[in-house]
Amino acid sequence: MMEFDYTMTTTKPFDEAVIAVQEEIAKAGMRVLYIHDVQGALAEKGFPRDPFKIVEFCNAKYANEFLNADIKIGLCMPCKINVYVKDEKIFLSGMRPIVLSQFFPHANLGEMPKEIDQIIRNIINRSK
Repeated sequence: MMEFDYTMTTTKPFDEAVIAVQEEIAKAGMRVLYIHDVQGALAEKGFPRDPFKIVEFCNAKYANEFLNADIKIGLCMPCKINVYVKDEKIFLSGMRPIVLSQFFPHANLGEMPKEIDQIIRNIINRSK
């Protein structure tokens, strides 16, 4: 079975890594929709943890084509890259769209999962 995620470490400080991911998303022709501060949200409820942000992003053309292929692919949208600290290391991690064909075997997705998979891996590689 193929890897579900693409994860790399970075030597950048956490906040710089988050900014780098946003900049690379824009360069890839995608749009950042929202950044979830998981650490902050959990701390408010009394659950301290290391820094963790989820950067949600999308490309309208791809989103529309995926939804046309199978509306339930919306459950996997938008794309996300997690930036987090674990064991004193900073990680960049994204779900690999090539796994979509396993979840949606009857949807005709063509080359889209491979194309977006490459984009996500490029964003992570260029952000580190």
